[in-house]
Amino acid sequence: MKLIKNESFGGERPLFGIQDTRLEHVTITDGESGIKCCRNIEADHCRFVGKYPWWHVDGSLITNCYFETGSRSAIWYSNDMTMKDTVIDAPKLFREMKNLTLENVVINDADETFWNIDGLTIKNVKLHDGTYPFMYCKNVFVDGLESDSKYVFQYCKDVEIHHANIVTKDSFWECENVTIYDSTIDGEYLAWHSNNVKLVRCHIAGEQPLCYAENLVLEDCTFDAACDRAFEDSSVEARIKGRITEIKNPKNGHITADEIGAVTYDEFAKLPHDCVIEARGV
Repeated sequence: MKLIKNESFGGERPLFGIQDTRLEHVTITDGESGIKCCRNIEADHCRFVGKYPWWHVDGSLITNCYFETGSRSAIWYSNDMTMKDTVIDAPKLFREMKNLTLENVVINDADETFWNIDGLTIKNVKLHDGTYPFMYCKNVFVDGLESDSKYVFQYCKDVEIHHANIVTKDSFWECENVTIYDSTIDGEYLAWHSNNVKLVRCHIAGEQPLCYAENLVLEDCTFDAACDRAFEDSSVEARIKGRITEIKNPKNGHITADEIGAVTYDEFAKLPHDCVIEARGV
């Protein structure tokens, strides 16, 4: 593998088409498309400043790197990538990709990040700010995620999440085949219009969670006191620990909780609304 070390490159496409190359302590300065249409590239302790620095790269390893604010839309159309121990301050990374793995990565502007990724693995990743990360992703595995970005995981399919702390709004809308374990999800309107969503030992906060969902399953989950009007028009099997403030217009299934504050059926409830709701008592 060729080694490029302690150099800076700027302008238009300075490293276009390189293959089987390792970059160490390299800076991609101003300009555009520093590394483009490349194959089998490693970058360690590198700095990316200009726009679109890493497009159409197949087979890459990025470690201990930094993407500055100006390197927006830095990584698109690049398959088979692993990134570790890296800090990203730029928005709109990771689009239209297959087989992407991130470990110990901090993204400080997660606006429109991770769009249409097929095969995404995340371990110990932090997302901050921005809207709509993870749009249209599929085949996703997460173990360790902290995020305060809005509207996360919309229109996703085949997702498994462990040990996440997500503060958001309108998350997991129109998703299919999602399982979340041992996580906290804090935000309004969780998983509306979803299909085959399962939450295990999760804590849920925010108004009107889990409505208009099909094949919804909860096992040993807890609810914040602000979670009112839960499960409207949903088909649900739920075993809830502790108290839930309000259940509204569930369509069918079975809901049990230690304590139920209120059950509401109003004129908007869809027939036959034959969900069985039981308070176990404590």
